[in-house]
Amino acid sequence: MGQCVTKCKNPTSSLGSKSGDKESGSKSHHKKNNSACGGAGHKQEPSTPCSKAPSELSNGTKAMEVTVETPVIPAVMGDLRKEERSADGDGLSLLRIEELFCCYKDEQEDAILEEGMERFCIDLCVDPAEFRVLVLAWKFQAATMCKFTRKEFVDGCRAIQADSLEGICSSFPCMLLEARGEESFKDLYRFTFQFGLDAEEGQRSLQRDIAIALWRLVFTQDTPTILERWLDFLGENPSGVRGISRDTWNMFLNFTQAIGPDLSNYSEDEAWPSLFDTFVEWEMERRKKEEEEEALRVKEAEEGGEEEGRCTETDSSPSTDRLETEGSRGSQTWGGH
Repeated sequence: MGQCVTKCKNPTSSLGSKSGDKESGSKSHHKKNNSACGGAGHKQEPSTPCSKAPSELSNGTKAMEVTVETPVIPAVMGDLRKEERSADGDGLSLLRIEELFCCYKDEQEDAILEEGMERFCIDLCVDPAEFRVLVLAWKFQAATMCKFTRKEFVDGCRAIQADSLEGICSSFPCMLLEARGEESFKDLYRFTFQFGLDAEEGQRSLQRDIAIALWRLVFTQDTPTILERWLDFLGENPSGVRGISRDTWNMFLNFTQAIGPDLSNYSEDEAWPSLFDTFVEWEMERRKKEEEEEALRVKEAEEGGEEEGRCTETDSSPSTDRLETEGSRGSQTWGGH
């Protein structure tokens, strides 16, 4: 690529030299024809061969010009096209993006795989498991976890207007702000489900533990009140859930937006996934049990306080009697004196 750009540093001079050769060739032929026609006097009009363009001559010069000029124009135009591809209209260097991709790509496959992704994250000073990496994968529209194809990487860098590590790092605040928007977050949320699937295995649902991790990750910036209870429910897994379907994943976002933290407005008659019915039932029973345990603790504390009070009164009565007795004795002694 560098050699192509070097060849095309001054394309106009190359084109100018070709026109200069044409002019010198024309003058040379004109002189020859004038000398051949000199017997007729200086005012004699040039003969027909002298008035023809150099391309119409048949003295061998044409062949030399054609063989020299024909390959030069396509070469120059090709170099110009390469220069146009090296930077887009926004000033990004596509060449630098390609070079950055090559720093991390796999030796066998034309993609950044797990090892390269780890080095890429280290150079970006981010943890591969943090929210910013998920947002970056969303902007790159990565189809698979721990993998960037060349097209995903190049198109993603162009989307965030970055052609270097520093440029990507400086884009994080804007990306995080964008992810807070209602429509943008909805798109990010739905992308996360597809991102978590193993495309090579043809998965259509997320493994339960992967879904739990991704739910906790995607809600990093704005965590719903009910999220931890939902994840506890999935962790305990009373329903024997093995995987999370796309419908369940998408509907949970609607659930967090439509149902209040106390779950009082939840109705089984609405078109919620059956897993949500089980969750609400499980959560209400858990809360009822907590309330009963709390009431029992309060009752035990109150009874313990009353018992302690009675013991205190019992212990304090004899000491009072002793004080009164000792006081009367003291008065009698002083009175005897």
